[in-house]
Amino acid sequence: MAADENPVMNECPRRGRPRVRRIIAGASESRCYKPCCCEGDGEGITLQPEEIELIRLIDLEGLEQEEAAEKLGVSRKTAWRDLHDARRKIADALVNGKSIQMAGCTKAAEGRCPKCPRDDPPK
Repeated sequence: MAADENPVMNECPRRGRPRVRRIIAGASESRCYKPCCCEGDGEGITLQPEEIELIRLIDLEGLEQEEAAEKLGVSRKTAWRDLHDARRKIADALVNGKSIQMAGCTKAAEGRCPKCPRDDPPK
């Protein structure tokens, strides 16, 4: 390469393997939770839809990790890692009094979430 040639720099590609698309059942109506004894918004954690779905399948419906992974369309190891992350986040929120927010909140998208600011036109 000559000294006067400048290589075109593209955006840094995502490292590692691309995430496998997860198969997620219907969404829950309630999407955010906050301790009622804490003042202000403070710090919170965010759960991803696949983490919520794994908690539902394994902890509520009683499926084995292999069955839950198959329903999500991912490997057992990926399901285990996502489940472990979700449980760690929930434990952190419960022990440290943090709010729990769900990524992809349907109420916020529809403008019905009391926590999310609205873009109402001035009267």
